[in-house]
Amino acid sequence: MIEAIGLALAGRAGARLAARLGIAAGRDTLLRAVRAIPDRPIETTPILGIDDFAIRRGHHYGTVIVDLTTSRPIDLLPDRTSDTVAAWLQEHPGAEVVCRDRAGAYAEAVRVGAPEAVQVADRWHLWHNLVGAVEDTVVRHRCDLPPPVEPVDSDEVATNTTASEIDCGTSTTGADVPDGRLITRTRERHAAVQQLVSNGMTISAISRKLSLDRKTVRRFARADDLDELLTTTRTAGPTLLSEHETYLRDRFAAGCTDGTRLTAEITERGYRGSAKTVRRFLAPLRAAHRTRPAPPPVPSVRQVTGWLTARPDRLTDVDSHRLADILERSPALNALQGHVRGFAELMTERRGHELPEWMSDVDATGSPALQSFTTGLRRDLDAVTAGLTLEHNSGPVEGHVNRIKMLKRQMYGRANLDLLRKRVIHLE
Repeated sequence: MIEAIGLALAGRAGARLAARLGIAAGRDTLLRAVRAIPDRPIETTPILGIDDFAIRRGHHYGTVIVDLTTSRPIDLLPDRTSDTVAAWLQEHPGAEVVCRDRAGAYAEAVRVGAPEAVQVADRWHLWHNLVGAVEDTVVRHRCDLPPPVEPVDSDEVATNTTASEIDCGTSTTGADVPDGRLITRTRERHAAVQQLVSNGMTISAISRKLSLDRKTVRRFARADDLDELLTTTRTAGPTLLSEHETYLRDRFAAGCTDGTRLTAEITERGYRGSAKTVRRFLAPLRAAHRTRPAPPPVPSVRQVTGWLTARPDRLTDVDSHRLADILERSPALNALQGHVRGFAELMTERRGHELPEWMSDVDATGSPALQSFTTGLRRDLDAVTAGLTLEHNSGPVEGHVNRIKMLKRQMYGRANLDLLRKRVIHLE
């Protein structure tokens, strides 16, 4: 029981569980029980998988060796050098197939330690490298991702502005354009002031009662109707801003919507008014601009990379349409999609013998990043061809690497390789 607890939980957690079960065993006792477990004999294993794992991330790495016939780990090595792995293979002959990643050290180790074995490059690593080349290509052509911007017609903006001014019940050139709320408020105040004036109240009394400025009350009292209040003196003729209105509309249509900047620009052209007048003039232009439909968001490089490397039947209709629009604008990305799908067919249908033809096509029409990818494939061509042809892969090895991470975390950063090896190999 102590051995089982030590294998499952290591020292501290195992000691806490043992105490709850009524077993007087400290963490050192549990770890000694694990270290005392005799090693299993390593039998001849025809199909092996090897990969590295972090003993101390960024500083110290080891190698896990897995029997792919049973998907069980059979040994942990203290480093990931080619000499150590080659020596292990020589001590345990009989390997016929060795699955590995693209690391050159493991390739050299298999060539030295098991020269008769077939090396198989893992398909997941091949696809991962291809995705990296695709992303580099998308970054190179990221200017093709945004949809073309339709220019804004300044005459249309001016027409929309004039229409909005007419709807508001006034024809103003740069003045504050009354909206529905302003008209309603003005009507209510005018009625209230006129009622109080008819009751004989003075301007000062009305000002105090309605919390309005005396000048405002006097203007409301002297106005005979609502139209007189809504019409300002600016409608009677040209203003300081009149000669600059066309320039402001053109600059706003060009994308410059900052009132302070536009005020500075027209001041250099002779404007002598205030910035507040300019902001009032821009208000209806902004309102008309907000009513225009917003352009679709520009997809990120990662999104486009995902669309290019995903199975077409797993894309949503929206993503398919957005990708089709991008490919229509970018011949380079359109060619990239053809190469990606060609490699995906080779990999999923195990047609590794057609890889040289695919690489020749990439050399002729592919992007620089994709050509660099094929250069790396040629350096390890036999293992890559075997990986795209045979059924073996490093999936079980990757699973045990993740399992090692979990077991190592239980040891609170004090992972002893021998103790970790016992737990990885003997824990079912």
